[in-house]
Amino acid sequence: MLDEEGTARAFYDRVRAAVDGLPWELIVVDDGSTDATPQILAEIARADERLRVISLSRNFGHQTAITAGLDHAAGDVVVMIDADLQDPPELISSMLDLWRAGSDVVYATRIDRDGESRFKLKTADWFYRIMGSLSDVPLAANSGDFRLLDRRALDALLRLRERNRYLRGMTSWVGFTQTALPYHREARHAGTTKYPIRKMARFALDAIASFSHVPLQVATVAGFVCAMLAFLAVPVAIVFRIFGEFVPGVTTTVIAVLLLGGIQLMAIGMIGEYVGRIYDEVKARPLYVVRDRTNLAATEDEHERTSV
Repeated sequence: MLDEEGTARAFYDRVRAAVDGLPWELIVVDDGSTDATPQILAEIARADERLRVISLSRNFGHQTAITAGLDHAAGDVVVMIDADLQDPPELISSMLDLWRAGSDVVYATRIDRDGESRFKLKTADWFYRIMGSLSDVPLAANSGDFRLLDRRALDALLRLRERNRYLRGMTSWVGFTQTALPYHREARHAGTTKYPIRKMARFALDAIASFSHVPLQVATVAGFVCAMLAFLAVPVAIVFRIFGEFVPGVTTTVIAVLLLGGIQLMAIGMIGEYVGRIYDEVKARPLYVVRDRTNLAATEDEHERTSV
């Protein structure tokens, strides 16, 4: 949760009703909220010890916050879900049915998405198309982080500790038996989205860089194409010179320099994105820092999980 004071109680009530009759825990990660969300969670946690709250020391980002929750989950099966109630908790029972039938991972796929702009829907469609063509790992279109994981799949996922995280791709990467569950995505219950265009673009870049080397290969191919064009232009220029058709000037030179310079800068930028991610990894900082916990003790191997 991040600034979800208008949703926190409704989210808790719907999750509790959805898993009624089962042994359960609800782990909520407060990712640096500045509104009344922490106070609301503390009040609910005092009344129900099954609600366990992890308060991070600052906003570490959506994917890292989910990872913090997964690190502390103790169940035989775990469901990841956002707190904005666009993903209905009532679908958890259907996910459990598929898990009991033998699925290790159940990922929810959106049939339609209420309350979202045409721009967001179109850019999301482009993103999934691009990822589908670039990634070596099969990624389901229109599937988010709303998914169920068996303990075996979760343990495998938690071994992946890269900093620039794309959990839905990482979940696909670990393999196991995976099943899609279509559903109707609702409009946000309250508040505003925490994913503006800037964060969406960064998220898409993290996803592509984490699961594809195609951008680097594109830069290489562009370099070869430009070199070939330059090589072919040499005899053409000589022929024009012999027959007196060559017109001296700076236009051609300027265009060539700008073209080659632009491609070089593009290639350097692509390489820089990957080098920057290498730098993030070698610093080996913890993925997140916990400020305090409610109804939840620190795990024995937490330091190892968050720093390796």
